[in-house]
Amino acid sequence: MPSVPGLRSNYDKVSGLVYFGRMIDKIHLQATGQLPADYHGNMGKGFDNRCCEFLRVAYADLKARTLAGGTPEEILAWAFQSGGARTEEEVLWWNCFLMKRGWRDDATETLHQRIKQYGLEGKPIETFFDLNEYDEGRDPVGTQAWLK
Repeated sequence: MPSVPGLRSNYDKVSGLVYFGRMIDKIHLQATGQLPADYHGNMGKGFDNRCCEFLRVAYADLKARTLAGGTPEEILAWAFQSGGARTEEEVLWWNCFLMKRGWRDDATETLHQRIKQYGLEGKPIETFFDLNEYDEGRDPVGTQAWLK
């Protein structure tokens, strides 16, 4: 799938947290009819659900707060206020977990199936973050996206 205008990388951080900004972007893009249909089935599931679990907020509440307006930083501050603040150590563990999802874990088989499904065999894909990056036309290995 080509790059989606207005949809940031998984690696881009909001107040130190990976993925959150991408989830906010997907909510906005879907609400304005700009999110490709291929993304709709996973809204509120997968990484979205894991992120909401980490923040201790319901996806429906986060979606409503996002659509009410504000910057991603303001929405994340709301999530921390609603679900409880997270320490720097917890954010570090979250980032490390999500950036490595699919690498030598219970999701590895699914990752390999998706690599084939998306026609990305031969790419140095080791994680779901890598898969999404390559699928959207970015090279996370070449840019060392995890160091952002």
